[in-house]
Amino acid sequence: MKITAFTLGFLAAAASAAPAADTASGNNACAKTLALKITNIYENGDTNFHYDYCENIKDGRGFTSGISGFCTGTADAWEVVQQYHKLTGGKDSFSKYDGVLKKYAQSGSDSTSGLDGYCSVWSKLGKSDAKFRNAQDAIRDSMYYNPSQKLADQLGLKLSISRAQLYDCGIQHGTGSDADGLAGLIKTTNASFKADAKGSSGSTLKINGHNVDEVAWLTKFLQVRTNDLLHPKEKENASGAWKETLYRVKSYQYALSKKQYNWTKSVQ
Repeated sequence: MKITAFTLGFLAAAASAAPAADTASGNNACAKTLALKITNIYENGDTNFHYDYCENIKDGRGFTSGISGFCTGTADAWEVVQQYHKLTGGKDSFSKYDGVLKKYAQSGSDSTSGLDGYCSVWSKLGKSDAKFRNAQDAIRDSMYYNPSQKLADQLGLKLSISRAQLYDCGIQHGTGSDADGLAGLIKTTNASFKADAKGSSGSTLKINGHNVDEVAWLTKFLQVRTNDLLHPKEKENASGAWKETLYRVKSYQYALSKKQYNWTKSVQ
């Protein structure tokens, strides 16, 4: 997806300053829906949830598919399939791929050998099977949304824009403590604060014993993520594909520049 005026400007149309009583926690149902839809623009090009999407985008992660870009080479696609098996009783159209999917999930292989017809099965079920869509929702939340929001809670983040950015980062980078993971990037960001950092966001964090304005923290986090997108630390992320996704940071920086910190409007 290339940078366009829409990519940089959609947050301005999607977000607006909201009364503190409505979104003070940044963690209500509306804020979650907006966070999911915004990341969906990055993942699938619009705000619709493409449960049927599946292709090999040649990023070193095998097949990428579904609402969160579940990959055969990063274990989350295998998690979706296992969740689907629970809902179907264990025998369904994906059963024939179980051995290969488990092997690639464990090894982190980007190979698609042995997965002939995989995308056809994924696409068909994504369009027609509510259980398969439910499986994708469940794994998105358990692997990405919920862990990202737990980290947001630990930091004390209150603004919708901050919490949504952590979710988006978790989807792309993973939520782990490795050098490229969300928790790792948070650690790097926190280490940069060696004194108080004032601001006018109305939300103050405690970072290394210092009072840090939440927008000041998010501004630094976006800088840290930008550097990681340009220079990933882990070899499995070194394909060069990440540097083409800086729009995921730039659009949030645009929203920050407009002081649109809490969101209550629909993304259209």
